[in-house]
Amino acid sequence: MTDDSLEALTELALDLRSAWDHGAERLWRHLDEPLWEFTRNPWTVLQTGSQQAIGKALADPKFRADVDRVAGARRAALSAPAWFHTAHPNSVLTQVAYFSMEFMLSEALPIYSGGLGNVAGDQLKSASDLGVPVIGVGLLYSQGYFRQIIDRAGGQQAIYPYNSPDQLPITPLRTANGEWLRLQIDLPGMPVWLRTWQARVGRTRLLLLDSNDPANFPAWRGITSELYGGGPELRLRQELILGIGGWRLLSALGIHPEVCHLNEGHAAFAVLERARAWMRESGQDFATALAATRAGNLFTTHTAVAAGFDRFAPELIGQYLGAYARDGLGIDTEALLALGRANAGDRSESFNMAYLAIRGSGAVSAVSRLHGEVSREIFSGLFPRWPQDEVPVAHVTNGVHVPSWDSAQAEKLWAGACTADCWQSPDGAAAVGIRRLSDADLWRFRNESRAALIEAAREHLARMLRVSGESGDVAGAAAQLLDPQVLTLGFARRFATYKRPNLLLRDAPRLLRLLSNAQCPVQLIIAGKAHPADEPGQELIRQWLQFIRGTAARNHVIFLADYDMAVAEQLVHGVDVWINTPRRPWEACGTSGMKVLVNGGLNLSQLDGWWAEAYAPAVGWAIGDARTHGDEGAWDDRDAAALFDVLEREVVPSFYGRDAAGVPTAWVARMRESMATLTAQFSSSRAVHDYTQRYYLPGAQEWLRRKAQWGAVGREVLQWGGRLDAAWPRLRFEGVAMSTTARGFEFEVQLFLAGLPSQDLAVQLYANGIDGGGPQVYDMTLQGQPGSGAAPGCARYRAAVPANRPAGDYTARVVPRLAGASVPLEANHILWQR
Repeated sequence: MTDDSLEALTELALDLRSAWDHGAERLWRHLDEPLWEFTRNPWTVLQTGSQQAIGKALADPKFRADVDRVAGARRAALSAPAWFHTAHPNSVLTQVAYFSMEFMLSEALPIYSGGLGNVAGDQLKSASDLGVPVIGVGLLYSQGYFRQIIDRAGGQQAIYPYNSPDQLPITPLRTANGEWLRLQIDLPGMPVWLRTWQARVGRTRLLLLDSNDPANFPAWRGITSELYGGGPELRLRQELILGIGGWRLLSALGIHPEVCHLNEGHAAFAVLERARAWMRESGQDFATALAATRAGNLFTTHTAVAAGFDRFAPELIGQYLGAYARDGLGIDTEALLALGRANAGDRSESFNMAYLAIRGSGAVSAVSRLHGEVSREIFSGLFPRWPQDEVPVAHVTNGVHVPSWDSAQAEKLWAGACTADCWQSPDGAAAVGIRRLSDADLWRFRNESRAALIEAAREHLARMLRVSGESGDVAGAAAQLLDPQVLTLGFARRFATYKRPNLLLRDAPRLLRLLSNAQCPVQLIIAGKAHPADEPGQELIRQWLQFIRGTAARNHVIFLADYDMAVAEQLVHGVDVWINTPRRPWEACGTSGMKVLVNGGLNLSQLDGWWAEAYAPAVGWAIGDARTHGDEGAWDDRDAAALFDVLEREVVPSFYGRDAAGVPTAWVARMRESMATLTAQFSSSRAVHDYTQRYYLPGAQEWLRRKAQWGAVGREVLQWGGRLDAAWPRLRFEGVAMSTTARGFEFEVQLFLAGLPSQDLAVQLYANGIDGGGPQVYDMTLQGQPGSGAAPGCARYRAAVPANRPAGDYTARVVPRLAGASVPLEANHILWQR
């Protein structure tokens, strides 16, 4: 039995699904609580913990029963039918390959930095929960992202601990004969060998590559050493390994995804390698292969400013990809560079990875509704003369994996109200169950959560003070800071100027008055890192440390160094209010505030990213006027004043306004409504549902259609594009007429087709949207065959529209049309009536 239990523990330790299982956490804590608290790595607990202690625990029948129960629950969950299996039992979608530069799955696998990895990790987890056949592809960094120490002067120090693979919950990938699977890709001068690994994430896997192979040239071994480190050349090498090496790894494992999901442009080289692989299989040229394979590629952009995309000098692309383009794709370097340029003929223009991703994908998605608007503006230059509303970027708002971010208290609360996973249900079960809970129960839950946070924050602060060289007395005094009964605000994220982490410091005296109010005190917990190369961001950290150490704020504000997934969990479990103050519209989505929802925390945020679509007075608070402003200094002052006003006039009175039983009923009402209406809506389960229905299933269908008969439809798409390119300059309107009818207006146009078949085109009437609504577009009907009653080479089209707006609002236009093609993504031609 002991051997079976040890096998079950190993099984749990090597499946990152146990990272969001509170029952499994109790097992590791029992085996070695100090080691568990320090590493949060069950594999390390089993590998380096006391074998005597583990043996003693396994000799205890009660512990063995707990192990068997947790392991049995895991096996039952993995074998139970999931949403995808029941909703799409005979789907053509068998595999989605999800490429990302980083994945935040667990503290035990530190290959993440922040938001991008958070989204990737949470979506991979939800894919497992829902049974969607997703497999992750990423890089194994030997150092990962930096760890932070705050020195005694308030400066940020960056350190890079080594990620020893034998201490990580990963295993080598092996060939059929048991050998370690190693891949080779060519870099200038010599090839690089890639080692391959896998991490188990419930029903799915994360495949990882690293270059730290002893057979490599020393410089090549360090390619995957550090996340977001080094200069452009190192970044290019990493992205070559991710995109090209990642797709080759899938092929080597016999995995042939219908859909390739690019989580940001870092992985865009995968579209080239996918096309190359299919060229070898089908015998088609690169243009045909790209036309066929792009239908199964989805690009999700996370960047809110054009300068945020990775760009590489043309010379660097030629150096690293010239031979690949020539020998692998059958094109020259200029043709390759054109895929990453806005202006293909500008030889000085850099190669933009986002442009490559767009030109290699069948769909493009942003990560919130507002970010969709911003992205359409950013990419509008690729679609000249198209209305910005029709630039082909849709959106799927991000969400968070609720089981990863709920506290043990929250899990118990939800399980009692409506089952622990009711937030996954689209039928409103979450709202019904949570609304049944009494004010007293919700307030008790909030008080317990806040008290647990204060205890954890004190311990973390004391440890980091000792690390930074403070005396034992100073570190010991941390145990007296903060009060578990006081309104607790949280602010934690990457320290960058656009996130405005110092907005409250714009009026430091007012902040001190807010914090030290004797009747209604407030306390603030802050955490965050600035990139080692971001000196302005590091200066923002120093300003907070100076404020804390140099004023009476030291009893009301603490800064938790080394912000990581563990610190984030503690904060979102316990804060009463999560504050977010980005400069609109630079927060593409933001997910930190979503994590407090399941835990009963409330949001006070700028109307940016997800909060711009989630906010309502019944669920939280907002600042800003939902507009973008250029005068940054003046608007920062206005937003700071607004933030203080909301805190002083609404947040604080609501928290301290108690009934006879000591319950703040107005506060609890907001808690209940936030939990009931927002938790499921902003979960990664909903996001993965959306991606599956809108993109994965249609993308798989279209890819299979295009590749059939050795790419017959792919060739058709390519030929269609060629006809459009050749004829479009000669296409023209010969006449437009309008008449009034009893039911509205009737328009008729004559169009010179320039030899194009009429089925290649759609002739439409277009009118701009009114009062924020979308544009109105009406298809015009072909009246007979070209030449029938029209001038030679022309065709007549007609459409009737209602008279609910002036006839002069309508303009005729011509756009490409082909069944299954994405317009204007695959053909950006457009002709307007002059």
